[in-house]
Amino acid sequence: MNQKPSVLGGAMIIAGTVIGAGMLANPTATAGIWFVGSLIVLLYTWFSMLSSGLMILEATTHYPPGANFDTIVKDLLGRGWSIITGLSVAFVLYLLTYAYIFTGGNLTAQALQAPLWVGQIVFALVFAGCVWWSTFWVDRGTTILIGGMIMTFLWANGGLLLSAQPAILFDTAGSENGSYWIYLGTALPVCLASFGFHGNVSGLFDYFRGDAKKVARSLWLGTLVALVIYALWQFAVQGNLPRSQFGPVIAAQDNVAALLAALAQVAGSGLVRVLSLFSYMAIASSFLGVTLGLLDYLTDLFGFGTSRAGRSKAAALTFLPPLVACLLFPTGFVLAISYVGFAATVWTAFVPALLLYACRKKFGEGKGYRVYGGKWLMVWVFFFGLANVAAQVLSRANILPVFNG
Repeated sequence: MNQKPSVLGGAMIIAGTVIGAGMLANPTATAGIWFVGSLIVLLYTWFSMLSSGLMILEATTHYPPGANFDTIVKDLLGRGWSIITGLSVAFVLYLLTYAYIFTGGNLTAQALQAPLWVGQIVFALVFAGCVWWSTFWVDRGTTILIGGMIMTFLWANGGLLLSAQPAILFDTAGSENGSYWIYLGTALPVCLASFGFHGNVSGLFDYFRGDAKKVARSLWLGTLVALVIYALWQFAVQGNLPRSQFGPVIAAQDNVAALLAALAQVAGSGLVRVLSLFSYMAIASSFLGVTLGLLDYLTDLFGFGTSRAGRSKAAALTFLPPLVACLLFPTGFVLAISYVGFAATVWTAFVPALLLYACRKKFGEGKGYRVYGGKWLMVWVFFFGLANVAAQVLSRANILPVFNG
């Protein structure tokens, strides 16, 4: 079998990693700022997160194959930052893995008509096997899943896209709560978590055998695919379900199921079955991408190596803790996602900006891959991180209002 990596395959790994969380959490998180506001925030977040990912790529090019966050951050920023980054990477990726096992396992259990714990184990074992085997199988698996997601998305949302009403989409009917931008604090952190792919950058660089330009094209294409799908999904949901009717969805503990149920009242129960299939593939593709990034990070951190035995050790450390936690403490998807944004900000905004500054100071201009922009881009990404931290702190302190419908 020809296992030559392609830009499309790399892009699908990125798109698959990104799309899972955002598809299910974004419409609810952005209900306060509504459609136009959500598009602006998504575009702002996409550019900032893509830029920070490319910063990591530039830093990675100065290190040997297999080097991941631990090696790069320790060398450029010191042991203190390495510990902080390691804790944030582990927290985010483990929590996302836990959340995906919970939600994917729930959907698997429903399909098999089996207990929840059976669905969780089956889901984890099947998709963990792809990650354990090789990056190539993650490449192929996410490509198939993204293809299926596009087909089911068009199938499920074709009617919703056509039935979207301008009065609902732009809230011209005048919901009782006419304020929008005061709810920005709720939307920013979830949108940041919706564009998380940074754990895969170093792994892709190794996968493409040091071809940074192919990695960069994969990041551009993968995140653009995600951005377009997010925008169409916002259009489909917020063009059919009035802003004033998001209260029960937000109040529900499992507001993914509540959102699908609310859409079923608009478009019929047949839509929910297709959207459930779409959701399953979104969760599975994100699970593949996120856990691949976690496995690569742990391999570098503990020096497991790339042999089958080393990969097996890394896989056990990657999958067993979140699976056991999920079996013992199943509390839901969106609750977990709500805690990801703060920790993710550390290694998707602050650290990349600092890495690029330290990298150019240590290695000079060089003739290799260079991300666009200069110090202004570092400042942009760093302040993007500050904006997200401020939004989360002020929202949790009830200084910024939270939209409840």
